[in-house]
Amino acid sequence: MKNLLLLFLALSASSVCKSQWIKQTVTTEASFRSVHAVNADIVWAGGTKGTVIKTLNAGQSWEVFQVKGAEALDFRDIHAFDGKSAVAMSAGDSDKGAAKIYKTIDGGNNWELVFQTDLKGVFFDGIDFWDAKNGIAFSDPIGGKFYLMGTDDGGQTWKKIESETLPETKEGEAAFAASGTSLVTVGKNSVFICTGGSETGRIFRSNDRGINWTVVETPIKAGKTTGLFGLRFWDEYNGIAVGGDYQNVNLAGNNVLITSDGGEVWKEVAPTQPEGLKEGVILFQKKVLVTVGPSGTSYSKDFGKSWIEIDRSSFHAISTAGKNIWAVGGKGNIARLDIKILK
Repeated sequence: MKNLLLLFLALSASSVCKSQWIKQTVTTEASFRSVHAVNADIVWAGGTKGTVIKTLNAGQSWEVFQVKGAEALDFRDIHAFDGKSAVAMSAGDSDKGAAKIYKTIDGGNNWELVFQTDLKGVFFDGIDFWDAKNGIAFSDPIGGKFYLMGTDDGGQTWKKIESETLPETKEGEAAFAASGTSLVTVGKNSVFICTGGSETGRIFRSNDRGINWTVVETPIKAGKTTGLFGLRFWDEYNGIAVGGDYQNVNLAGNNVLITSDGGEVWKEVAPTQPEGLKEGVILFQKKVLVTVGPSGTSYSKDFGKSWIEIDRSSFHAISTAGKNIWAVGGKGNIARLDIKILK
């Protein structure tokens, strides 16, 4: 969503990690809104000023890369395949040269610009992959419909997905490029998009890799700065959506939805503690939900029926693999959660 680019950076002020979060030593002041843990050791993150960071040893050391030619770009989503290959997506106005996708196959030392467009209205919000070859990316609506692109060669080439059944967006409706999880792939063929900006948060769903779509209204209220920000599924039936208001990040109210039928029905559960905007969420080892946002970090051991506050550290994106949970935020804030708190 276009008007988030500067406002989110303003909200990404310094964040102090308390003892539950183990702050990483990374030599960068970039702000981060995308992180992808490939396994317990390999983690990539994308941020402002064309910055990408990577660890291959669970945070014992980090490499920092500035993608050549992308110094003015903000990588709002990143998907890594291993320690060598990753795809990074920049969010920004296409007519200002900010709608681009890069790929590396040598561990981040060199990046190839694999897609760019100056088509007016394109503003990328998210990217994800079903497997090592097949992926999908999307942009804010153009002419009342989301702009969709697909790849079948690991992100090396992209082409527009034409869908006759893609529902039209409502006035003001778009997605938030906040955590790299406004779009998520599920299983072998499904993909979901969550939205805000209009009257209610909605969730778009395709079960055939973006060819055919349906959309459902959710109970979450939305507006110019409010709605759903992040999604996560742990199987093809069960998933969670989180959100809030990016101009009033501590605003109390319902901010979590759960589905158990593959996204046909979304039900409100208990608000997080602390309340307020949540942008990213994960399920840790199939047992514990952990969600982050500018208002703080929460966890739930009963799939959203109740939440426990971890602390009020501000993060924007979260990812987990193996025994580790990682979160990223403003001004070089990268941290690993001390998982003992979840036990």
